[in-house]
Amino acid sequence: MKTQNDSSALLNYLRHFINDSDKHSEQQFSEIAHRFKELTLKRNQLLVEENQVCPYFCFVDSGILQHAIVVETEEKTTYLALRNSVTSSLNSFLNKIPSRKSIKALVDCQLWVIDLENFQDLLTNNQVFHQFYYNLIERQIMLIDDYRIDLLTLTPEERYKKLLATEPKLLQEVPLHYLASFLGISNRHMSRIRKNIG
Repeated sequence: MKTQNDSSALLNYLRHFINDSDKHSEQQFSEIAHRFKELTLKRNQLLVEENQVCPYFCFVDSGILQHAIVVETEEKTTYLALRNSVTSSLNSFLNKIPSRKSIKALVDCQLWVIDLENFQDLLTNNQVFHQFYYNLIERQIMLIDDYRIDLLTLTPEERYKKLLATEPKLLQEVPLHYLASFLGISNRHMSRIRKNIG
């Protein structure tokens, strides 16, 4: 079991979203760290299964989590959460309703997770966590907006080049067929693009 000191990556991630030099904030950061618990997922183990309620909001300390849906028996990747990111099936988690997607470990994952009760308590009573969450959601909305526009305006080759420029870790760490699904490209077309672009 990890010690509290091992949550330093989580705290560094939180600080990335907070512009606050107030010394009193350190106590709030410490409280946040104590509310998150360690969870290990083995390769192919699920954080949440489609049609089940997502139990956690989580920080990915190591590994890769795949968000996926099944369309006419074919699995489609909707998102890939890498190391040093947070993720959840948020609508399911916040509203205690069945998730429309599954979240699966593509490799062994080390996570820091928080349940809904502790999450809501921090949002209400911890200003640092409240500010972190506000800033996080604001950033995610902008990223989702850009992603949707890219799907409509960029060619598959252009989407790949943009991914290469903005998220090189994905290309290094994620198997090709997951990336192809994420970009809305067939595996054959994805192989051709990679061969042509290099």
